[in-house]
Amino acid sequence: MKKSAVVKLLVASGMVMSFSGMATAAGETDSFKSKLVMCQGCHGIEDYRTAYPVVYHVPKLGGQHEQYLAKALNDYKTGARNHPTMVGIAGLLSDEDIKALAAYYAGN
Repeated sequence: MKKSAVVKLLVASGMVMSFSGMATAAGETDSFKSKLVMCQGCHGIEDYRTAYPVVYHVPKLGGQHEQYLAKALNDYKTGARNHPTMVGIAGLLSDEDIKALAAYYAGN
């Protein structure tokens, strides 16, 4: 199999997993689980790289400091940090969601 075909297959697989998580989240908009699924669509895949907006290594969240994670999400939400996907996702999160997600990932 050609290298370009493998890359396209991997990108498509990642997109399918991300979108399937978002579709689940759309059906459960108020639950913590649905918010967690949105995060896991990218951050739950070891060594995942996304192709939008550029090829970008998606950081591991598990084990990060809770305060760091909460600040990062709040910074995306306010626009202090700029990554189009994260700005969009963080904009959907309440302050309670941010606290819960930061606590969850800090404990993993």
